This record gives sequence, structure tokens and C-alpha cells, in this order.
Amino acid sequence: MLENKFKQLLAKASISLSEQQIQQLLAYVALLDKWNKAYNLTSIRDPKDMLIKHIMDSLVVAEHLKGQHYIDVGTGPGLPGMVLAIALPDTEFVLLDSLGKRVTFLKQVKHELGLKNVTPVQSRVEEYQPSVKLDGVLSRAFASIDDMLHWCAHLIDQDGRFIALKGQYPEQELANLPDGFSFEQNIELRVPELEGERHLIILKKD
Repeated sequence: MLENKFKQLLAKASISLSEQQIQQLLAYVALLDKWNKAYNLTSIRDPKDMLIKHIMDSLVVAEHLKGQHYIDVGTGPGLPGMVLAIALPDTEFVLLDSLGKRVTFLKQVKHELGLKNVTPVQSRVEEYQPSVKLDGVLSRAFASIDDMLHWCAHLIDQDGRFIALKGQYPEQELANLPDGFSFEQNIELRVPELEGERHLIILKKD
């Protein structure tokens, strides 16, 4: 049963969630599974795999976020932003995507789960202007760190951070950062039952 599997994964990762949060995340997986058939939101078809590769992969980031306002650029079906919004109800998340069908899905999830701290936005990232000062730009979708910095530079000031979820440690990319940006931290993430490396790369403006 999916719920038991999820609780086992949370225990392995030492992540503590309320029963309501667990049910919200399971409902999110059910919606993702349902909408995926028509909207092709993710290449992962099995809800059990979604738990590991999408939900847990996003949840392990939560403890490393400081501040109240984040934007998830290229969020797709809400990864990691929607998951983090459920895990961190006191933190505000803008979920940005340029594709209408994804944003429609995000609005439906927000409505069905009763989430107050999520703002789905359809826009190209370079055209979006935040209405509040952002603490960080999140992404697990950008192909390169260079692209992320280039497209998202206007979203944060000196106090904000760029937070990129990566697989293998992007040594080459970090060696060739564009002028005006610097590497701050690499956090190695442990995702139960997920093969391969996961890294959280944190960058800042100089």
C-alpha cells in the first residue's frame, strides 16, 4: 500500500511530517498519476516510483531552506516547489512554468489540497517580476547552472540564493561560473532507495 511505503521512506530519511502533510502528499501523487495520463506531466508512471523520485527527492531539500519566500522556476508539475510547500506551510512558494497545462494542474492541486502558500504562475522566467523580495530561486529543471544564473539573475538581490538540485556534482559547471556569481555550498543529499548521487548546489551574487 502506497501510504505504508511512504511512511517507511520518511522513516529511513528521518523526515517528520504530520498526518495531514502525509495525506496531502499522497493526494498530490494521486492527482499527478491521474492527470499524467492526459497531460504527460512526468515520464515516471508508477506512483511508487513517484514517491521516491519526485516526493522524497524534493522533501530532502526542505531542511536546507532558510527564509520565507521562494520561487521554483521551471517547476513542471510542481517539483520540488509543490512538495516543499506542503512540507513547509509557513514558507511562500511561487511555482513558475511557461506551459499552460502544467499551471492548470498546479492550480487544481492547490485548490484540492487547500494550500494557501502556493502561487502558480504561467510566465517565461525572464519576464517574471516578483512582487516580494525573494530569499531564493529553486530549480531542478534547468539543464545548466549557467542558464539558471543567466535567466534568474533579476529575481534576487545580494541576500538571495540560487539553489540548484543536481544529480552528479557539476564540477565543470562550477569551474566556469559567469562573472558576478560565486559558489557558496554543496550539500550531498540522501534519498532513500534512489540510485545515484544527489547534490544541492547553493550559489550567490558577488
